[in-house]
Amino acid sequence: MLAVLSGGGTAGHINPALALADVLRERGWDVRFAGCPTGVEARLAPQAGLAFQPFEAAGFNRRHPASIASALVKIQKSTSAAKRWFAEVHPDVVVGFGGYVSIPVARAAEACGIPVVVHEQNSVMGMANKYLARRAQAVCVTYARSADALKDRSRVHVTGNPVRASVLAATRAEGRALLGVPEDAFMLLVFGGSLGARRINEGIAACKDALLAVPNLHVVHLTGPRELERAEQSLALSPAERERWHVIGYQDRMGETLAAADAVVSRSGATSLAEISARALPALLVPFPFATEDHQTKNAQAYVEAGCAYLLPDDQVETPEFCRLVLSLVRDAGVREGMEKAARAQKTADAARVLADVVMDAAADGPHALQ
Repeated sequence: MLAVLSGGGTAGHINPALALADVLRERGWDVRFAGCPTGVEARLAPQAGLAFQPFEAAGFNRRHPASIASALVKIQKSTSAAKRWFAEVHPDVVVGFGGYVSIPVARAAEACGIPVVVHEQNSVMGMANKYLARRAQAVCVTYARSADALKDRSRVHVTGNPVRASVLAATRAEGRALLGVPEDAFMLLVFGGSLGARRINEGIAACKDALLAVPNLHVVHLTGPRELERAEQSLALSPAERERWHVIGYQDRMGETLAAADAVVSRSGATSLAEISARALPALLVPFPFATEDHQTKNAQAYVEAGCAYLLPDDQVETPEFCRLVLSLVRDAGVREGMEKAARAQKTADAARVLADVVMDAAADGPHALQ
């Protein structure tokens, strides 16, 4: 059985696809990835051991009609190319994870009679997924509210957002060894996504003295590569303080880093939130306020309503409330225990397997299953 996964634009579309690929391959499936040749997926999919098939796609600006025409031409050409490719490889199912490239790949699948499954990571359905969901055989969502955009909910499955096995398998000991944090220390992890978040960096710097006054506390602070120098200047750490405040520009081993943590301060992008949930880490979430349709706030609200985390708007990071909530995470074991219990109830660690079940059921109903 062959599954073609497609998505692009951001790692938030790619990581859940790679998590699904892990499970499908464990179950004996062949999995290939279709994406843009210049997108992050062109690097991440081959790194994960997936055969990669490139197709051109581009977004458009509604205010500039020429960009719409150009995007439509690329979509049509890539749809035709995907049809020819499908005629060669005969996939049993196509799974779209969002991003413009998933449109021609899924449209080609529909034209060839191949079942299409769509997965939405965020609480607000993206444009590509909203378009494809109208005809998809199954629509999988992380949050039930994502389906509000659909008239027909009979094909909707709440699966959660898949997390890669490497994130789930990482151990505390591995993470502590990687970061140089003692096993018996309390570790607070602070990060703002792969590029960092200046507001969070500045907010946590304002809490430095209060945090370092907590005995045996270590802070692992991922600033983002472009914000490293600025954050170090704001922190102005002494040599003694650097022994407990670990400033890192970029970390590509997030599985071990999350496994080492006791609590987290973070943005609430789909992948970050899924990984925090899967590891059941107590958290203070500070949504990026300029995300499309404010979806990071909506992501966080669903999680906070379940009792898994604190939430603070970005424009309140510079108020005393930010430090109060951070210190509550660090000092109050009861708060952390309640958040951890609520996070485990989300069963995010099972999301990849649940999504794989839906994908396999869709393939079983496809034309190739009758051959």
